Amino acid sequence: MGRVAPDPWRTRGESTPIWPGRNYPLGSTWSSEATNFAVWAPAATTAWVCLFDDDGVETRHRLTEQSLGIWHGAVPDVAVGTRYGYRADGPWAPDQGLRFNPAKLLLDPYAHAISGTFDPQPATYGFDRADPGQRDGSDSAPYVPRSVVVDDQFDWGGQEPLRRRWRDTVIYELHVKGMTQLHDRVPEELRGTYAGLATPAVTDYLRDLGVTAVELLPLHQFCSEPTLTERGLTNYWGYNSIGFFAPHGAYSASGDQGQQVTEFKSMVKGFHDAGLEVILDVVYNHTAEAGPDGPTLSFRGLDDTVYHRVDASAHPSENGAPTPMSYWDVTGCGNTLDTSHPFALRLVLDSLRYWVTEMHVDGFRFDLLSALTRTGQEVDMNCHLLTAIGQDPVLRHVKLIAEPWDASMDGYRVGEFPPPWVEWNDQYRDEIRDFWLAESSGIRKVATRLAGSSDLYADDGRSPYASVNFVTAHDGFTVRDLVSYDTKHNEANGEDGRDGTDNNGSHNHGVEGETDDAAIVSLRRRQAANLMATLCLSNGVPMITAGDERGRTQGGNNNAYCQDNPTSWIDWRPDDAWLDVYEVTKTALRLRREHPALRQRHWFEGRPAIEGGPKDLAWLHPSGREMTTDDWHDESLGSIGMFVSGSPLRSPGPRGEQLVDTSFVLWLNASAEPLEVRLPKNDWVHSGEVVLSTDASYPVGTPVKAGDRLKLSSRSVVMLRET
Repeated sequence: MGRVAPDPWRTRGESTPIWPGRNYPLGSTWSSEATNFAVWAPAATTAWVCLFDDDGVETRHRLTEQSLGIWHGAVPDVAVGTRYGYRADGPWAPDQGLRFNPAKLLLDPYAHAISGTFDPQPATYGFDRADPGQRDGSDSAPYVPRSVVVDDQFDWGGQEPLRRRWRDTVIYELHVKGMTQLHDRVPEELRGTYAGLATPAVTDYLRDLGVTAVELLPLHQFCSEPTLTERGLTNYWGYNSIGFFAPHGAYSASGDQGQQVTEFKSMVKGFHDAGLEVILDVVYNHTAEAGPDGPTLSFRGLDDTVYHRVDASAHPSENGAPTPMSYWDVTGCGNTLDTSHPFALRLVLDSLRYWVTEMHVDGFRFDLLSALTRTGQEVDMNCHLLTAIGQDPVLRHVKLIAEPWDASMDGYRVGEFPPPWVEWNDQYRDEIRDFWLAESSGIRKVATRLAGSSDLYADDGRSPYASVNFVTAHDGFTVRDLVSYDTKHNEANGEDGRDGTDNNGSHNHGVEGETDDAAIVSLRRRQAANLMATLCLSNGVPMITAGDERGRTQGGNNNAYCQDNPTSWIDWRPDDAWLDVYEVTKTALRLRREHPALRQRHWFEGRPAIEGGPKDLAWLHPSGREMTTDDWHDESLGSIGMFVSGSPLRSPGPRGEQLVDTSFVLWLNASAEPLEVRLPKNDWVHSGEVVLSTDASYPVGTPVKAGDRLKLSSRSVVMLRET
């Protein structure tokens, strides 16, 4: 057997024996006797599986069998942890979307683990950059990550899914690394990893706060874009997936040759033991191979016409020469995954099922989901993907969250996704920000958002929990920055301020950025507490961005996608934490948890739940009367009271019994002046007490009674509970 070792890579050439194997499952399937390899590449003329030893020496095995478009073979005596890739030969016809190039090592699309990183050298591109119509013959193996053979066995100890109801769910959006990288109570060697995330320092904190589910920013194996690498930056958020079955190796404390799979499972088990569900933010809408001028890492080298949507309106070059097939892109990332093709659809569904059945996650948040719902070029709520998920016996029972837009003009579809989907509600975000920070015109829309956004979700049989409410997310200002900056400060991103939205709905309250002015700092902290209290007490599912409850700042950067540094990491030191905001958030979540009146499944109807009882919901004018039509159209009105009755609730108990809870009044005063409000006299609620307050004049425990007049401070929240 010949051995050739040109610098900087080495190979043993082709080797035997290889057995026929089978065409299912796709990917690598290990056994003690042999490991089966199966990869879908129907247009390829030749395919190899390439194994790498610990010294990086490559041994190629030609796959001799192809059935149903799948190349397959079994290699004896392959150890768990072996790194591998594929090479595929076939037509080079970029104008037809055929980009086969055996010089390029390809990741297995079904790899359960991936080792190494992507170094965007010229050899990683399938075409000759000096003559793009020609194949590049240089080997990419030294510069690309490699798939890993994994043994998926894991002892879950009989653990069952938590299956918490949506109305009982509180989501905490966090980054695996950023959550613990600076955490002094997480062992140093575990910081920034899956193992660190599952330590009691984190799980106890989340449970004590009142969180029930973590939503993890993307952790499918991803890589940084070459444009970022050129600027000395990295993709921190992870919205650039290249391995839809593989947990990102860099987040593993134990290694990236399969150890990351076991560590991830242990993390999930730890969260479940703590009563916390795990939701993954998944990025199926595009791949890390970018546009036609991007690198060849996996999908492009196996069959570019299958995975990436093609722009059928593309024209040849002016001289009539063939041009690379243009992509149709509604993600802003260079390509869009084509889930209208049966195999690309199968890839997504197989990946989702794997994460549920093998990795035991509890749900998914789909980034730019509108991009995946296209039939032709039109958004279609009866598309293949949504229909298949809705019928799948595994997937239809997990938590499914849509980001209901993409990067196109027609992709914005808030309120349109079918059951069982729930949605990120950006209208809630914008209108609550405007109410507290931007002197909004009246309170009509705010009231609708507080009550669950019936204008968006009540017309198709969905419940208030279809609205995932948030005031911040990973992209945009943190809550602290919302109340500290009027404009973005993204200079560190290296894009001359072009990146990040200019529509922040923020207010700096007199000084741009951090200040020592005690009055401004006090007002900012109260406004942050107002935003958090409003979020946690609105009908729907609240989502908190990690660190907002303690005053995390990004220094005014509203697009920190490339800041893998303290800008993005949570600072756990107590000296700069806004602990008053933390206490308000914790109190609001405790009240929500203890009182079903504050997390109802049925829509409010504004009428009694039983004959002779109080209205289930009443909106109060500061004068003490119920809101009138004229009041709703009064654009100068910056305050409102929300009465929620608990006597009884519309939702029955588990055996059909009538449920009774306490009644509440939530007063919101967003005006810049103090405001007198009157507690109306009525036949049902005669006395109460303050249970949550951002107004120092009315601390928790203050007694009140019907007919009292309260003078609320400017920009404050006071919640009263019936006694």
